[in-house]
Amino acid sequence: MTDLTAGQEVRRAREGDACELTATVEIVVPVHNEERALSGCVEVLRDYLKRCFPFEWIITVVDNASTDRTPQIAAELARRHRSEIRLLRLERKGRGLALRTAWARSRADVVVYMDVDLSTGLDALLPLVAPLLNGHSDLAVGSRLARGARTLRGPRREIISRCYNALVRLTHGVGFTDTQCGFKAARTAVIRPLLATVEDDSWFFDTELLLLADHNGLRVHEIPVDWVEDVDSRVQVVRTAVDDVKGLIRVARAKATGVARVPDLPTRPGPRAVHPDAVLAENGGGLLWQLLSFGVIGVLSTAAHLGLYALLRTWLPPLAANLVALTLTTVLNTEANRRFTFVASRERSTTRTHLLGLIVFGLYYALTSGALLVLTALVPGHTRVLELTVLVCACLLGTAGRFLLLRGWVFGHATAPRK
Repeated sequence: MTDLTAGQEVRRAREGDACELTATVEIVVPVHNEERALSGCVEVLRDYLKRCFPFEWIITVVDNASTDRTPQIAAELARRHRSEIRLLRLERKGRGLALRTAWARSRADVVVYMDVDLSTGLDALLPLVAPLLNGHSDLAVGSRLARGARTLRGPRREIISRCYNALVRLTHGVGFTDTQCGFKAARTAVIRPLLATVEDDSWFFDTELLLLADHNGLRVHEIPVDWVEDVDSRVQVVRTAVDDVKGLIRVARAKATGVARVPDLPTRPGPRAVHPDAVLAENGGGLLWQLLSFGVIGVLSTAAHLGLYALLRTWLPPLAANLVALTLTTVLNTEANRRFTFVASRERSTTRTHLLGLIVFGLYYALTSGALLVLTALVPGHTRVLELTVLVCACLLGTAGRFLLLRGWVFGHATAPRK
């Protein structure tokens, strides 16, 4: 196994020299009271690696506080296959703790996490680690929800999983579709600084790790997998989902306060042309693209706002209906503009952007609500059609002001031309 110091690994990562003729991969399998499945599953994994995996590898079974015969079975596997399997015993339970401990000690180029029940098809292992070994990505995750994935599991877990991952994407603006699949990999040099910042030692560990990686500008590669549910799983789905929601709130708070920024993290260089005489496009598309993109997003947001408002007015007063409808559509509008209109801002911290966006939201809400108040004062008993017409005019005026504020103030740091 490659024996590099942490400093050498970080320096190599910064220099972009991640493509090796020979590379090492450590596959970590956390277990807790798995005496029934451990031996057979590890033997299947070992046989697959010997036949189909082209890189140097080792399996690490992390026994975290098992009380059955799991430690003895794992020790026998490590004794029987001394050069291929090793055992790490922890006296405290927690999947996150197991991964954190094993990954922090690893000397391999890439570390992998895999559930002991092998629910994920092993044919996805090589596609998982390949973009890490060639330096294209920093972390890789298997997804049961991405296009092309094939799963066999009960409706209860399917619904909870889809709802939770939709909540992750909505609240944190990330692109990956499945944070909890037990099939992940990372470049060791990159993962070490993150491990010191991740707080959770249980099932939320995966989500927190991915959110921090995305927040700090690392590239996360996602692949669709084949996945079959093992009904003998130790996961308590509902309780885990509740704990995960609490974790999402904690990570959001850490992002807002700056705690989620990881120091000394190897930075990925920006994209650059290979051809020395290439004529490069302007990043962000210029004013014309910004106007077009903002206009399309604005039309969609206005339509969604009016539709929600009309729906909510069936049981809410005008100001309350406007507040709820505007809040929901404004959050989506700001995120869409950050991703598509003011493209350069995607590579920067979103904390300042969202704080200033809240101020713009307050001004926009004051304008639209003020228009409704003036209408009520001047035309008592007005029709619903007139009310919607006034709201449309206020939205159009507010949209123009919103573009000027977003471009010149909220995203001004991102739209300035680069030298």
